[in-house]
Amino acid sequence: MKGLTAFFFFGNYFYGICAVALAIEASLQQGQSLNSLSFYAMLFIGTVLFYSYPYVRRVKGYSANPRTQWYQRHYILVRNTQIIYTIALAIGSSVFLYHYGYRAMHLSWMNSFLVVVFPLVAALYYGLSIFPTAFNLRKVGWLKPYLIGFTWAGAVTIYPVLLHSIVKGQEHVFDFFDLFLFIKNFLFVSLLCIMFDVKDYAADHSGDIKTYVVKYGLRKTIFGILMPMIIGGLAALVIYGVNRHFNPLRIAVNVIPFLLLLLAAWSLRKRRPLIYYYTRIDGLMLVKAICGSVAAFLF
Repeated sequence: MKGLTAFFFFGNYFYGICAVALAIEASLQQGQSLNSLSFYAMLFIGTVLFYSYPYVRRVKGYSANPRTQWYQRHYILVRNTQIIYTIALAIGSSVFLYHYGYRAMHLSWMNSFLVVVFPLVAALYYGLSIFPTAFNLRKVGWLKPYLIGFTWAGAVTIYPVLLHSIVKGQEHVFDFFDLFLFIKNFLFVSLLCIMFDVKDYAADHSGDIKTYVVKYGLRKTIFGILMPMIIGGLAALVIYGVNRHFNPLRIAVNVIPFLLLLLAAWSLRKRRPLIYYYTRIDGLMLVKAICGSVAAFLF
């Protein structure tokens, strides 16, 4: 991976695009109008900041990981862009609070909780130093995928409609359909994270991080965890769609990403290059967003 390709994936800009695409998908599925461009810009920046955060430090010594090597070579670039993005996010948040803070103060206790819980979980993922104990949930291997899935699901499913309702001055009441979409995004991203842990087996094993693949091995992770969860999610999606009397074509299009998840899990039986995980594994987020948006728009 060289040049712009490495910058695009290692710099986490691909994740930013996926976050925006998934947020648009969720809004269309919930029957909401799209948010402003400034919201999607802040979501994009926030995603890049989150994924680049652990690499904004000088790492000495040789590393066999191409991603770590890229950050070693481009430390100044990454540090400067992180500073710029942090300032931009702070300004954007301040402008939003200036215009709509008074409305945010009158949110229900549940919606107020939802505003706070996802950034808090994201912060705890990397660790918050609270004297005398330091919390770093990233080191809890089996919990890692679900923390990331929870944060992603909140950012792309809850935040768009919640902030949109604040702008419009209308309290949004989350219903079972919102919960279903949240769980679907949570499950989908969590499964991708479990697959991505296959790539980090050696580093997690040496660091004593008990991910599923470290604890149970590759075969049990694929056939005992990934595939049953994917099949269960696929069955739940179909059953829910049939009970809600969705258009069969809408159900069929939304099923495509889960079928591709099964193929992706099966493909991990063989050793794959790093670029494979970015394009064929995490790339399924973009596929899901496109399929869900098309299904909601056309059917």
